[in-house]
Amino acid sequence: MPNSDRVKHSASLAKLLLVVVAAASSGVAAQTSLGAAVDNYLRVQTQGLPGKVTYSVGRLDQHAQEASCSAYEPFLPQGSRLWGRTTVGVRCLAPEVWTIYVPVQISIAGSYLVTARQLNRGQVISAGDVFAQSGDLGSLPASVVTDLAQAIGKTVKNGVAAGQPLRNDLLTAPWAVQQGQSVKLQSTGAGFSVSNEGKALNNASDGQIAQVRTASGQVVSGVARPGGVVEVTY
Repeated sequence: MPNSDRVKHSASLAKLLLVVVAAASSGVAAQTSLGAAVDNYLRVQTQGLPGKVTYSVGRLDQHAQEASCSAYEPFLPQGSRLWGRTTVGVRCLAPEVWTIYVPVQISIAGSYLVTARQLNRGQVISAGDVFAQSGDLGSLPASVVTDLAQAIGKTVKNGVAAGQPLRNDLLTAPWAVQQGQSVKLQSTGAGFSVSNEGKALNNASDGQIAQVRTASGQVVSGVARPGGVVEVTY
């Protein structure tokens, strides 16, 4: 091969190599930026979870890795939650708008409560009814009880077998107001506050609506509070 042809051939190879390296570098930069956006979002959003959190991000979409994007906006899709196997959405805001969904696995090493014995419907939970067990909270329902204070004094809605993780949705708070109980009716409004006595017409936990019949026979609705108090705001 003549020297001039060798020079041209070497130059062509060098140009081709530069193109390949540039393309590869661009893809890595896009992937790193996208991955960093998801990682930062997960790190911030999982800080309040009850335990030591670790997470892994699934395979990123190849087209999204290669696409040019100067501004990523991660978000939690409707119906998803940062618990166990889930999905995080990422919007590209510029120069073009597009959205992808990234599979994520969130593990939470922590303690949760397990029933020590059969719990019957209507039973009020005491400390001896449960015990703490360590494990991956991310593999359990998000409503699992992680603090003894969340369970003590609450009532079991339906029977729960021994050895089962205790969930908040299986419990109900004790009645703040009980049907037939004499209650204190506190009525407040702009510039006034009045207290009356009455009888509760239904059971209600703290924050629930309670109906009260006053001494005059009038029925009013208010918000139940601990200690047999019903608040009415005008």
